[in-house]
Amino acid sequence: MTEHLDVVIVGAGISGVSAAWHLQDRCPTKSYAILEKRAAMGGTWDLFRYPGIRSDSDMYTLGFRFRPWTGRQAIADGKPILEYVKETASMYGIDRHIRFNQRVVGADWSNTENRWTVYLDSNGTQSTLTCSFLFLCSGYYNYEQGYAPTFRGSEDFTGPIVHPQHWPEDLDYEGKDIVVIGSGATAVTLVPALANSGAQHVTMLQRSPTYIVSQPERDTIAERLNRWMPENMAYTVVRWKNVLRQAAVYGACQKWPRRMRKMFMGLVQRQLPEGYDVRKHFGPHYNPWEQRLCLVPNGDLFRAIRHGQVEVVTDTIDRFTATGIRLNSGRELPADIIITATGLNLQLFGGATATIDGQPVDLTKTMAYKGMMLSGIPNMAYTVGYTNASWTLKADLVSEFVCRLLNYMDDKGFDTVVVERPGADVDERPFMEFTPGYVLRSIDELPKQGSRTPWRLNQNYLRDIHLIRRGKVADEGLRFAKNPVPVAV
Repeated sequence: MTEHLDVVIVGAGISGVSAAWHLQDRCPTKSYAILEKRAAMGGTWDLFRYPGIRSDSDMYTLGFRFRPWTGRQAIADGKPILEYVKETASMYGIDRHIRFNQRVVGADWSNTENRWTVYLDSNGTQSTLTCSFLFLCSGYYNYEQGYAPTFRGSEDFTGPIVHPQHWPEDLDYEGKDIVVIGSGATAVTLVPALANSGAQHVTMLQRSPTYIVSQPERDTIAERLNRWMPENMAYTVVRWKNVLRQAAVYGACQKWPRRMRKMFMGLVQRQLPEGYDVRKHFGPHYNPWEQRLCLVPNGDLFRAIRHGQVEVVTDTIDRFTATGIRLNSGRELPADIIITATGLNLQLFGGATATIDGQPVDLTKTMAYKGMMLSGIPNMAYTVGYTNASWTLKADLVSEFVCRLLNYMDDKGFDTVVVERPGADVDERPFMEFTPGYVLRSIDELPKQGSRTPWRLNQNYLRDIHLIRRGKVADEGLRFAKNPVPVAV
């Protein structure tokens, strides 16, 4: 007999743990399981193993709202973050609900039975289970394959070519010359870490620069408050301090982009040698926060540049050679190892396919609702965190709303909820108004968002508190029924 659960959560990372905690706390009678395709929990923080892996947000906002981060680092390394996620799952008994090596390959909604049938693959063994509500918490990128562009002559290079998403545990870079291709969060994390852990010299090769901001690794205000206040109170105060600071910086970038650009570049200039070409190497062609700002703790990247351990080269690649990389400027970069920190491949919902009564759902025809549900797909929610703030801020809000939604449906006796696509008064917009390469490469394959609330993706935690945490459950975007109601996607 096929097992039936009230809720199936897909993914055992930060989002999945948040979803499970809120279910246990606010919907304690609901049965649930977390399906994790890998053999370990932790998501990003278990997958990535490259040197220096760390948060690119402060831990007081990347941490869960319901469990304080008590580590000493405000910008934390990957290992303590993974331990924090695992400890949270263990503390609340969430880990007992995780089923490992369970890849969700598809899910079919039945309009006659008001339930999802979830199709699973476990190391080649297929199985199914059913659920009343499907909660997708598997992130937004492909775990199996990072973005790896083709470089002419790569077969000629005699050393290792490594993508950070698949870091070899036995990679020996002691005393080696390394070229890291890329300028995003992974590159600016990896480069100083390699330079400070044995590499002879590291070159960060970028086609175009990124805004990079130095931030203290430790939060002195948090340390003082922790001496004066109870732990939970101090955590809440510091969390709100950081939320408001981030919102103020983002708002200033939207309102005064030229002024903020000048400020960011000035801050970089102060940390680099006199005469350094900051405009060339740290002056992006886009405005601040059109792509995510990169954080470097205590200016570690700039310090490595000052000490001669690291060089930033802004150029384009002609080809790989046997001993390195030849640039279109004619310069050759010697390398024993080449690391391609070239980004992610976007993949919503872990690559699972969705069908309704056996008919495939075309995600490009759907419209997002509050950045957590899609038009025409019943009893389903998903978590995709903020692009301009900590992921967990949005994950916790989505988890709260799903619990409010489930309780509302129980109270009113509803079996189904579906987002109704709005009329002509709401214009279509791209799913993400965000321009990094991994988004632009896949934008045509994504759902749409609308031009106004509740179909607009705010990317604003303060607005979302009002909309998601405090707003009505039943609004113009949702249709509830005891029997399925067909709507256009």
